[in-house]
Amino acid sequence: SCDSMYVYKRMDIGTAKPTKEEMQGIVHHMIDVAEPAEDFSVSRYCDLAAPIVDDILARGKTAIIAGGTGLYMDALIRGNDFAPFPSTGMREKLEQQADEVGMEAMLERLAAIDPESAARLHVADRKRIIRALEVYYETGKTITEHNRATQQIPPRYDPLWLGLDFEDRAELYRRIDLRVELMLQQGLVEEIRSLLAEGIPAK
Repeated sequence: SCDSMYVYKRMDIGTAKPTKEEMQGIVHHMIDVAEPAEDFSVSRYCDLAAPIVDDILARGKTAIIAGGTGLYMDALIRGNDFAPFPSTGMREKLEQQADEVGMEAMLERLAAIDPESAARLHVADRKRIIRALEVYYETGKTITEHNRATQQIPPRYDPLWLGLDFEDRAELYRRIDLRVELMLQQGLVEEIRSLLAEGIPAK
């Protein structure tokens, strides 16, 4: 699975996670590997998924990587070298500074360090602005430099890409409506209430 929501346990109905019956006895990987309260990242996804794909290929089998999270898919296939994520307290420090001075000031700070990255980001994109600053302060290199170097790395795998397109948009929306109705019948509201009762944030 290459779905960023399938990784979470107890989030079944709202994510349209495949049931055991739908799996038909076929082993599905990267489903239910994290608790809902965990901070799951693309880096962690690749750390867990790549050894699984390697094992499948080593046994002479074909790995089918399916799902709708393009960032996860691209990172896994390319074998991206992720910027370090040290636990030095830098991110927390930057978060506090953002609360104190506002995101416009933080974006201006990033523009002075990495104008290319700052030009791509909107002031409302707090997460990426802080991440870009964190990478620079932790490594001495801008996230633009890091991403450019990563793009030069040969892909980890040589995939056959298959994509689906739905030509009749009206029919697609009708199916989405039916899917939501089915989710409600299956207990979507109860699932959400259960997660909220665990202390999982609403957003």
